Amino acid sequence: MGEAGSQLIFLGLLLAIFYFMLIRPQKRRVQAHQRLVRSIDVGDEVITAGGILGTVRAVRDDELEVEIAPGTVIRLLKTSISRKLNEDEPEEDEDLEGRAAASDEDAG
Repeated sequence: MGEAGSQLIFLGLLLAIFYFMLIRPQKRRVQAHQRLVRSIDVGDEVITAGGILGTVRAVRDDELEVEIAPGTVIRLLKTSISRKLNEDEPEEDEDLEGRAAASDEDAG
């Protein structure tokens, strides 16, 4: 029973690691994207998953009209928006600046 018990403990640890390393972060990303999609409003500057930048001109149930150039409006699904441009993201910017400063100090 000792060997079987240790195998069960090992399997339990693997499952816990799998949960905390893969499943939980993915759930957080999905929830964050759902909040982003719900927060999109007319006038927001957005970037699509394909890299197209534009300004939201109309919001419907599950789609948007985005102006990508003066007079050029395209229809997109809300879920294709990857982020807002006018959204404040100081945490990521500060983190990236901190990393860059640290790597500059290491190099010099």
